[in-house]
Amino acid sequence: MRANTTLVIALFSLAIVATGCTPSQDMPWATSDSHYTGTARITQGPAQTMANTLFECKNGRSRMAGMGIIKDSEGYVWTVPATNNFVSGPKAADLYEGCAGITPKNLTEVDEASVPVAIIDSDGEEITGYIFADNYFELYINGSLVAVDTVPFTPFNSSLVKFKVNTPYSIAIKVVDWEEHLGLGTENNRGNDYHPGDGGLIASFSDGTVTNSDWQAQTFYTAPIYDLACLQENLGQRLSESCSIEGTDQGQNAYAAHWETPENWMEQEFDSSDWPQATRYTEDEIGVNNKKAYMNFIEQFSGAGAHFIWSTNVVLDNEVLLRYDVK
Repeated sequence: MRANTTLVIALFSLAIVATGCTPSQDMPWATSDSHYTGTARITQGPAQTMANTLFECKNGRSRMAGMGIIKDSEGYVWTVPATNNFVSGPKAADLYEGCAGITPKNLTEVDEASVPVAIIDSDGEEITGYIFADNYFELYINGSLVAVDTVPFTPFNSSLVKFKVNTPYSIAIKVVDWEEHLGLGTENNRGNDYHPGDGGLIASFSDGTVTNSDWQAQTFYTAPIYDLACLQENLGQRLSESCSIEGTDQGQNAYAAHWETPENWMEQEFDSSDWPQATRYTEDEIGVNNKKAYMNFIEQFSGAGAHFIWSTNVVLDNEVLLRYDVK
């Protein structure tokens, strides 16, 4: 069942005045942030949990998709893993969603005709989109929120969307690699209590639009970071390629880097000219060969010419904003 909307809103109203968490100090190998000179704001240690989970799986098991807040040293409050519209936003139609018992073997078993159409332009072309996100997405067309993912964390699912719009139009997508340890960018995985997850999004649309390196991708939350010297910035890129992606059992004192999200980032007129291009990833790099939510419909994804995209670091960058202008 879904989390109670009123409860979640109330919790996050309280979050504005909540005090920050005190990070543990039992990991002397974590580098102090006192000499960090980049544009990010730095937090350390776990966030304060404000919602234990936004989602419960009716059929099977899912990871806890919690939400939290954390203060940086200057008193700014950050929501982790990201502010989102999961509770109140329009849900995408399920292409494959095991928790809801929707498990078609291929596209012929999907009732595409029943998918609701979001109207951006009443006289526009009707466009169908197929989306697979690891883990969560929010889709905006010309600034209007068209659909949010139905599963914020796991198990892996895939989605169908429809909208009517005139060309040219803009696509903006928020993607979030959810976290089990809030504020730390990690989960219990691969034999480690604190292991960084990875992301990835692939999408194709019936007008021929596909995800590739022509899209733009900007990072807004990177974690875990154990040595702040590994963070670099160059010509609008927020780089963490030199940072460790290894798991650990002692990750509770990790740092995280946060950047403020522009309020109008999803609008058609937003100027993203200084954002970097998206980085392409292979199916093997994302690891989808055992995920039926993807493989059962591969012809609509890589088979349609789409590529997995993210920022330059698909492991450590946990909140990424994507943009593409359809001409």
